[in-house]
Amino acid sequence: MIDIDPRSVLALILGGGRGTRLFPLTKIRAKPSVPLAAKYRLIDIPISNCINSGINQVFVLTQFLSNSLHRHIRQTYRFDHFTGGFVELLAAQQTMDGGTDWYEGTADAVRKNLAHLDQRGIDYVLILSGDQLYRMDYRAMLRTHVASGADVTIAAIPVERSDAHALGIMRCDDSGRVTGFLEKPQTEEEINLVSMDPSWIDTHGVESNGRDCLASMGLYIFSRDLLFEILSKTNYQDFGKEVFPAAIRSRHVQVHLFDDYWEDIGTIRAFYEANLQLAQPNPPFDLVCPQAPVYSRPRFLPPAIIEGACIDGSLIADGCRIGRGTVIENSVIGLRCMIGEGVTIRDSIIMGSDFFDTDDEIAAQRAKGQPPVGIGSGSHIIGAILDKNCQVGENVVVHNSRNVESCDDYSPCVIREGIPILLKDGILPDNWKMD
Repeated sequence: MIDIDPRSVLALILGGGRGTRLFPLTKIRAKPSVPLAAKYRLIDIPISNCINSGINQVFVLTQFLSNSLHRHIRQTYRFDHFTGGFVELLAAQQTMDGGTDWYEGTADAVRKNLAHLDQRGIDYVLILSGDQLYRMDYRAMLRTHVASGADVTIAAIPVERSDAHALGIMRCDDSGRVTGFLEKPQTEEEINLVSMDPSWIDTHGVESNGRDCLASMGLYIFSRDLLFEILSKTNYQDFGKEVFPAAIRSRHVQVHLFDDYWEDIGTIRAFYEANLQLAQPNPPFDLVCPQAPVYSRPRFLPPAIIEGACIDGSLIADGCRIGRGTVIENSVIGLRCMIGEGVTIRDSIIMGSDFFDTDDEIAAQRAKGQPPVGIGSGSHIIGAILDKNCQVGENVVVHNSRNVESCDDYSPCVIREGIPILLKDGILPDNWKMD
């Protein structure tokens, strides 16, 4: 087995753009900072994969609403003085050099930070996305890169033809070298140009099960010198649309096959469904994995207190108090959720709160005719997402019973992709109903 010193690898996590497809969850935070699975954030996934792969030199590139992301990284990822590890945020900024302000794409973001990558002992640059849910040992991908003598290696996952229209699809030769690439093929003729024989996938260590398309996961390993050469000599702005296709024509680009759970958390619907899947008895992505845990910020919260409630198929985070007679089914309940008596929560994501209200603060809220942070008794939350620090009164109903696809008429609630979303710090008074 090829032995690669992880200290020769630098990881770059791309924080994404404005996150418009995840709006309004990205209204006040960068996309990688969106909460996940009751107690984590999206950024914890690629950083945890790096740590579990022995890679502890990590930069996170972002430019939009990065305050909460910066705070989370600062409070979570601290390495000792002797390993040289770090996780640092590189936000877009103006410098004395011309054109060094806003990032214009993924490749442009890396180009504008090449000075930070110019470090001794770095031979490989691992480029990752900040909004995907998966578990991978990047050392296996590094071994593929080195063993094949590639200039660039890209992770690929086999998919059905029916899924190919939304992904970048690659074609490879017998050795696994990428020879063709088509972004989001829409017709059978286009898919045929880049499809693979399923038997090729089978012989390369992954069961095809009839799948004949290899989809790019947007995860790349570049030999460091080549990355510097490409970005310094071209004006390419995007890896997937420009750098990668150009490299196929002139360089050795190798595929690394991956066949486990992988989800791009790019839309409200994908975010919603991925979270609820995590709460199932046999989730496709298991948070219980001692050999490769997901890391996040330690908060030193008390255990959840559950008083005669009925809970089934759900994740319950620390610091919650759940009242008597409450029913929670197929839901994700985040940190510090205060839930009253007789509440029904079904198929929903409740992100919780950043703080506990004191008795005086609760009394002050009630004096103003507002409910405290949490969910009041008798309320029904069905098929919804409640962002952080929401104040939901008693006998409130949040349920898109009319199956509206998109609507802004229920402020501070909106409906996106059929899912009601209560905005962060939103207040719903007693007896409020979405009708």
